[in-house]
Amino acid sequence: MTIPCAKNVSFCGQPVSEEEMALISSVISDCQGLSRTELANTLCEILRWQRPTGKLKSVECRDFIEELAEKGVLKLPPGRPGRPRGSKTAISAPSMEMPALTGTARDFAPVELVPVLTKEEHGVWRTLVEHYHYLGHRVPFGAHLRYFIRVHHPEPVVVGCLQFSSPAWRMAARDRYLGWDEAARKMNLQRIVTNSRFLLLPTVRIKNLASKVLAMAGHRLATDWEQNFAVRPLLLETLVDTARFSGTCYKAANWIEVGSTTGRGRNDRDHQLHGANPKTLFLFPLVKDAAARLREVG
Repeated sequence: MTIPCAKNVSFCGQPVSEEEMALISSVISDCQGLSRTELANTLCEILRWQRPTGKLKSVECRDFIEELAEKGVLKLPPGRPGRPRGSKTAISAPSMEMPALTGTARDFAPVELVPVLTKEEHGVWRTLVEHYHYLGHRVPFGAHLRYFIRVHHPEPVVVGCLQFSSPAWRMAARDRYLGWDEAARKMNLQRIVTNSRFLLLPTVRIKNLASKVLAMAGHRLATDWEQNFAVRPLLLETLVDTARFSGTCYKAANWIEVGSTTGRGRNDRDHQLHGANPKTLFLFPLVKDAAARLREVG
């Protein structure tokens, strides 16, 4: 199989050599009976594209080979029927009771972040986010952790959801703020984590709860992420749609507003959506010298 143009190709921020591209091309050509996901798993095993925990980067690899296929660099087997990655999950209406809660965070202490662990818990989390978050639920890209937000009324009650996931590959405002060159970005990108969902249920009117939850997340996320993915993050990022929200809770929790995005999103490969829905970027350093450490190379 001939590779029309395979120069300057990178995977998860790391350059892919001509030899690796030739191997990828050969595997895909020789294994046309495999599905795209099976091809991605096979390539990750051969090329050792793994997280520090040893888990294969299969989702990222499938996205990588499909992007190359769109550019004519590779020819993949036809996609098989099924739910596309990043698509919404079919989720039934929530059955849990949602009491109306009004007061201050102190009135409902202790406030807790509870990791979402079991299949049943993930089902509840998805249901709440799908029905009450304006973006709904989508399968996250790459690594992610989820939490329930729980208060006491006086019994424990879930009042919201949090999700943290792999960072955006490029964001000009973030990269300028950090003073990143390309080498530093490629070396340190995975030490940033995105707050990709934050939901308080619509019946909850608890003053200062949102900023308290963000402060709690800032204290525990680095340890939880390292335990799960063997990388200790240095910085959190999030995007706020200021056409809908002011970002007040992030500001109250000492997140730093650093600029706006172009509005393209991760999957706008052909720049069709430039400026379509720009969002405000907030950053939260998890250590005092986060920016300096994220500029280190070698």
